[in-house]
Amino acid sequence: MADYQYDLVIIGSGPAGEGAAMSAVKQGWSVAVVDDRPMVGGNCTHLGTIPSKALRHAVRRMVQFNTMPMFRAVGDPRWFSFPDLMKSADDVIRKQVEGRTKDYARNRIKLHLGRASFTDTHHISIKQPDHTRETIKARFFLIATGSSPYHPDDVDFDHPCIFDSDSILSLDRTPRNIIIYGAGVIGCEYASIFAGLDTRVDLVNSRSGLLSFLDDEISDALSYQLRDLNVTVRHNEEYDHIETRNNGVTMELKSGKRIHAEALLWSNGRSGNTKNMGLEELGLVVNERGQLEVNGHYQTTVPHIYAAGDVVGWPSLAGAAYDQGRFAAAHMCGAAREYHVEDVATGIWTIPEISFVGKTESELTEQQVPYEIGRAYFKNIARAHISGEEVGVLKILFHQETLEILGVHCFGAEASEIIHIGQAIMNQSGDANTIEYFIRTTFNYPTMAEAYRIAAINGMNRLCRESRKLVI
Repeated sequence: MADYQYDLVIIGSGPAGEGAAMSAVKQGWSVAVVDDRPMVGGNCTHLGTIPSKALRHAVRRMVQFNTMPMFRAVGDPRWFSFPDLMKSADDVIRKQVEGRTKDYARNRIKLHLGRASFTDTHHISIKQPDHTRETIKARFFLIATGSSPYHPDDVDFDHPCIFDSDSILSLDRTPRNIIIYGAGVIGCEYASIFAGLDTRVDLVNSRSGLLSFLDDEISDALSYQLRDLNVTVRHNEEYDHIETRNNGVTMELKSGKRIHAEALLWSNGRSGNTKNMGLEELGLVVNERGQLEVNGHYQTTVPHIYAAGDVVGWPSLAGAAYDQGRFAAAHMCGAAREYHVEDVATGIWTIPEISFVGKTESELTEQQVPYEIGRAYFKNIARAHISGEEVGVLKILFHQETLEILGVHCFGAEASEIIHIGQAIMNQSGDANTIEYFIRTTFNYPTMAEAYRIAAINGMNRLCRESRKLVI
């Protein structure tokens, strides 16, 4: 017999697991969360989003201090080591864990510590830290175990100079130079972080450009900014092999180039955390990256076993994972309102950051959609002058005839906040989704939100130039 029995058992306490737990318990369900880490929050809180973004914030503040004339008038630049800056994340993690733990307790959600594996479609066995086991039965399950950095077999991650995006957080020094292999989101984020620490960065990219899913103009802006930070970006390169030594590594590329550095950060993809969970015995098949396939309700091929978050792949964003968990639980409970996560504003925390929602210029051109562009450059915005964050642009793509907003792209400080204004208008139905909204709406001054008015007027003036009915 099972030691415990619940309506819903969630494996993983990251954003997807938390979202599902809070949603289901509000429907009166008995809910338990299983995690092999003694503190809740999942990889998002302890290894990914929270610590890396706290580190980025600390580096950004240090760079601002060292480059702002007002501070230079009272003292010399100050530099902090990588470990010192990481300490700033500790307090953030503590507060996140405390808040989430209180939420679980207040909602009477039971937490089980240990590693879970399925014994059949309605039971899991949990191996606890003391190596004892307990068995849990549930009507429904949600697999929300997240993902981990992908490790190729021929890279020695036990070497003290080789890191992945998890272990890099425990780096005990500031390297003078570093190789970052993989120019995806994580690679570009860490390239700008280390460049801010005055570390020489070699960013090795197997593709012809950075983050090909971005609008071309934004990708170009990122490339320029990284090079301005003295990052060497090497496109169309793949590693052949890696040589290690006591004080560093050498990466030989297939092109014959050899790159030397004190450290190597491998950031070439992630894999779903699905190993040793007994999924094969249930008939659940994972892809080559350990990810589970789900339908529009986040159900696996076993209808009462759901999956959400990074373990299902796209979009692999913490905010989206939280909503995926909520909506999966809504479907289980038969709630009246249930959604599928599709409208996702992507956030990339480089320095400066990037965010976008909707179509890119390339996509609209390929689809033969007649569009126009409105731009607002941060260098022309009063709030950016005040904050000293003048590098950036807000770009609105809209239909030439209907004026419907088709895409919003932002590169610059607070882009991930700014983007949601555009997202809100894009989500309006019919005539309510129009670029004219930003022209007839009064924005506070000085704010970064004012960029929407500037971009909208810029775009409408481009559209109306032939008729000379320009927007003033």
